[in-house]
Amino acid sequence: QVQLVESGGGLVQAGGSLRLSCAASGRTFSMYTMGWFRHSPGKEREFVAAITWSGGTPYYGDSVKGRFIISRDNDKDTVFLRMNSLKPEDTAVYYCAAYWRTFGRPIEARTSYDYWGQGTQVIVSS
Repeated sequence: QVQLVESGGGLVQAGGSLRLSCAASGRTFSMYTMGWFRHSPGKEREFVAAITWSGGTPYYGDSVKGRFIISRDNDKDTVFLRMNSLKPEDTAVYYCAAYWRTFGRPIEARTSYDYWGQGTQVIVSS
């Protein structure tokens, strides 16, 4: 098992930046694919970004491509989400998620992830 704790959310003006962190504890962090999802009222939980356990290949949702950057530090058991050029529509609760190295799971699918953090709120004002 792995426990996930997000931090770094807050209030920011449109055009600004934030960096979210997700600290993991438990089994070997480097063996987990890590993802970020977000949820805002009235919408489905949306895939934001993910990074594989193996080579650290990043994947992004269409709405954040070119603005957000996911990275991981396996020495610190932490995954980051750098969010640039923020827009009011980025306002949501952001969740960190993980699954143990498994081939064949769609990396952008919520159902692929076995472990979730409690979420951190991001509010982007216009």
